[in-house]
Amino acid sequence: MAVDSPSAGSARAGAPGAPGSARATASGGMPGARRARIGLTVLSAVLAAGAFFPVLWMISASLKPRDDVNDGRLIPREVTFGNFAYVFTEVPFARYLFNSFLVSAVVTVVALFLHSMAAYALARLRFPGREGIFTVIFSTLLITAPVVLIPLFVVVRQLGMLDTYAGLIVPAVFNAFGIFLLRQFYVQIPRELEEAAIVDGCGHWRVYRSVVLPLSRPILSALAIFFFLANWNAFLWPLVATNNPDLTVVQLAITSFMSQYTSAWNYILAAAVVAAAPMLVLFFGFQRQIVESVKTSGLK
Repeated sequence: MAVDSPSAGSARAGAPGAPGSARATASGGMPGARRARIGLTVLSAVLAAGAFFPVLWMISASLKPRDDVNDGRLIPREVTFGNFAYVFTEVPFARYLFNSFLVSAVVTVVALFLHSMAAYALARLRFPGREGIFTVIFSTLLITAPVVLIPLFVVVRQLGMLDTYAGLIVPAVFNAFGIFLLRQFYVQIPRELEEAAIVDGCGHWRVYRSVVLPLSRPILSALAIFFFLANWNAFLWPLVATNNPDLTVVQLAITSFMSQYTSAWNYILAAAVVAAAPMLVLFFGFQRQIVESVKTSGLK
């Protein structure tokens, strides 16, 4: 019976395919991967803290008395809610919030309805000029808002929609970004699902309503947040399209507030917190849908 020599055994132990060598390689590689993961986590935490710090400072300063706003302390020495009471009692800030909410909600609902239908037609229906229409719609993304501001104002004035809710809502409904994003999502939906529905006797409208829309919930949720946020923060077009104080939106109200209370930063920051609070709640409540909407490579 042959007996292995110690040198042979040590050679086999050090062979590349030996289990001991694999364990050693794995144990040697894990600390490096773990350090990289920890480093990325720390970097992400630092960047997130830097991005969120202005919001924390704004909230903290809105809870301070006027003399303590610029004391440089993140935690207030004296907490007061009188700044928020002043904002809602001295100016019709609730009316401004209602105007912004109404305009943003109506624009979001109507835009999602129209954009999803247009995107479905551009993605699934075959008709002459389909690619040309999509190219024209996509090319409007290259045009900035100030370029079309004056022509848009002239059109709205000719239609008699200045100083009306319609003048704030209708021009904001049409957005090429929503059509483009939904169209790219619909292209990736398997055609077998639609063909099965058509075999069962469904028309295009029924396929859109019963098959396509349920599959579009993640991206529609994300677009709803984007549209609502964009219209909530709208400033330039409401400034041009309205002169009626009853139609003032919250961003215009904050600007007017700043010009009226130049040095009263406690009131200004309290108004800013009230204006930003709905958006923060909306973002943190639907951040999962925003992340899922970015992953449009397929269906679950």
